[in-house]
Amino acid sequence: MRGAVPRLSLTLLAAESGARLCAIIHYLIRGQLGWFGLTIACLVPGYAAQLLSVLWFRADGHAPSCWLLALHLLQLGLWKRYWDVLRAAAETGGDAGEVLAQLGDVCVLRLLEALLQTLPHLLLQAYVVVAVDPAGFIPGVSAGLSLLSLAWALVSYSYFTCLLKPGHLSPPAAVILCLLLWRTGMLGTRVLALVLFARLYSFWVFAVAGVHWLLMSFWLGAQQTDIVAQPCCWRLFNCLLGAVYIFCYINVRPGPSKSRVAMFYAVSTWNVLYSTWM
Repeated sequence: MRGAVPRLSLTLLAAESGARLCAIIHYLIRGQLGWFGLTIACLVPGYAAQLLSVLWFRADGHAPSCWLLALHLLQLGLWKRYWDVLRAAAETGGDAGEVLAQLGDVCVLRLLEALLQTLPHLLLQAYVVVAVDPAGFIPGVSAGLSLLSLAWALVSYSYFTCLLKPGHLSPPAAVILCLLLWRTGMLGTRVLALVLFARLYSFWVFAVAGVHWLLMSFWLGAQQTDIVAQPCCWRLFNCLLGAVYIFCYINVRPGPSKSRVAMFYAVSTWNVLYSTWM
């Protein structure tokens, strides 16, 4: 199973990138320059993950060559990392600690890229399909693959954190499938709800999302998470994670998380009721 995770991740990443390229060409050919520009703009935040990947290569003692920098400039840095994981797993049988470390790096980077790049692209294409061009095949396919890729990025991150726990074995395929279905359903319903609300009430969607963002950020601050030590960085981390909590829950603290998940869904339910009342 350990070798199947990077293979599937690389396959979904390639499919998502291909569908995004088709959407860009689709808007350009049809003269929809507004949607073309917004789709291109969704690529820019992904460079944060590419920059972090270069910095991690340097921290690991690998001086970034011109070829490596060119790959990251083309946003192919994670592709190389997945290829390195597959090659190392083939050479060592997938049991070496170095392979697990490489897998962890690429899972974290892919999750960051998915939240910064794939999620905005998903929202944009979903809005185009729902409010602008319901018969648009290419935007619909691009939105569907982005949703699946984002859900898998969350699942692969959970898979890696499970491997890090002492005495935990690799989760079976049935567990991975259930996690994927849960993440896909949760993300899909949240995205659809926001897109439909934006279609009906336009910019009021930012007010609803902003209230949710503030509630989640304050709640994270009340938990006193110790992932980031510096006060300023700690506040920034809580604000960024609060924005992520508009769409999905990510466990950032060790130990049982049932009460935190229950609180997350309680706030999400309140947000839905508040949106309906508005």
